[in-house]
Amino acid sequence: MRRAAGTKRSALPVVAALSLAVLFSAGCSGGDDTSAYGEPTPSATEVTESPTPSPTPPYPTDASGCHDNKGWTTAESVDWVKLDVDTPKQNSGSGDLEFSSIPGYLGPLCHKITVQVEFWKLVYGVADGDGGESLSDGTRPDYYFDIRRVKRVEVRADAAGERRIALPKSLYSDDRSPCVGALLTITVGKPLKSKELPKEVEVGGSQDVWDRETVEFRSERVADYELSEPSAPQVCSPDGRPTADPADVPPPSAEPTDLFPTDLYPSPSYSWDLDDILRSPTP
Repeated sequence: MRRAAGTKRSALPVVAALSLAVLFSAGCSGGDDTSAYGEPTPSATEVTESPTPSPTPPYPTDASGCHDNKGWTTAESVDWVKLDVDTPKQNSGSGDLEFSSIPGYLGPLCHKITVQVEFWKLVYGVADGDGGESLSDGTRPDYYFDIRRVKRVEVRADAAGERRIALPKSLYSDDRSPCVGALLTITVGKPLKSKELPKEVEVGGSQDVWDRETVEFRSERVADYELSEPSAPQVCSPDGRPTADPADVPPPSAEPTDLFPTDLYPSPSYSWDLDDILRSPTP
C-alpha cells in the first residue's frame, strides 16, 4: 500500500533527442513533410501502475495444503475460532451455528482444534431484597439468575469442511417463558467449568460495537458467545416464575406513552383571570 515518490530530471533531454531523430529521418526519406508533422511524437518514458498486491490471508496454506498450527497457544486458537465460527444472529440464513470453510483464508489447519459448543438456560427472578445478588446500578430492579447447561456439542474444527449445529428447540421456542434466557458459548478445549461462568448476566446492560449484549466470562478460553435475554423479567417472582401478564407490566426502562403526563407538569400555584386583566380601572 505504500507508494514511493521521486523525480526524473533526465526525461527532457531524451525527449528532445528523439524528436530530432524523427524529423531528420523524415526529411531524408523524401516523403510528404505533412505526414511527419501530423503524427504525434512518441513519449520517451512510459509510466505503468504496479498492480495492487492481494491481501495476505491470515492463515495461508503451505506446500502440504494446510496451515501449520502445531504448538499454538490457547490465545492463538481462540483468535482462529473467532474467524471460523458464525453465531445464529450472524448466520441469518438459517439461524443455526456454523463452522465455516474458506480454503486459503482459514487454512485449513494441519491439526484440528477441540471446540465446545454449549447452550445454557438462564432463569431470572426479581430479587426480594434479601436473596439474590444485587446487579442493578440504581436505575433498574435487581435480578438474579440460575444457570444450567442444556446441550453440549464437541467439535474437532480445522476448516476443512462446513458444519452446522442446530439450536435446542426447547430453549429457543417462541413460547419460552418470559423469565427464561439463553446463553450460547463457544470455547476452546474442555467444557466450561462453573468457576469460568459469568457472575453477572445483566438485563438491558451494555452492548459492544456489534450491538451484542456484553457478558463478562471468567475465562480466556471463550472465543465467542451470544445472549438471548428474557422477554419480561419484571413479572418474574424470586423463584423465576411469571406472576403477571407482561403486557400489563411495562419494563422499567419503558418511556411514558402520554406525551403530556400530568405528574410531570404540575399545575402552577397562581392563576390569571381574564376579567381582571380587561376590567376598567376603578375611579
